[in-house]
Amino acid sequence: MDDIRVIHEPVGKTLTIWIDDPQKEAICQETVEEVILMKDRDGHVIGFEVLHYDPASSPPSISMISTSS
Repeated sequence: MDDIRVIHEPVGKTLTIWIDDPQKEAICQETVEEVILMKDRDGHVIGFEVLHYDPASSPPSISMISTSS
């Protein structure tokens, strides 16, 4: 597994988190919560982007979900 990369873009108000190599990105899918999922060719999530992110107004609540058995 690659290192986790966190990119905050204050001008564009986005927060991008990569959990795998960004070069593997093949599909982007926007959710209703204004979060974009970046996926590889097999449909595995390799990163996500939070739109309209402003840490000064209200930090987002992020829950960790384990997918391992």
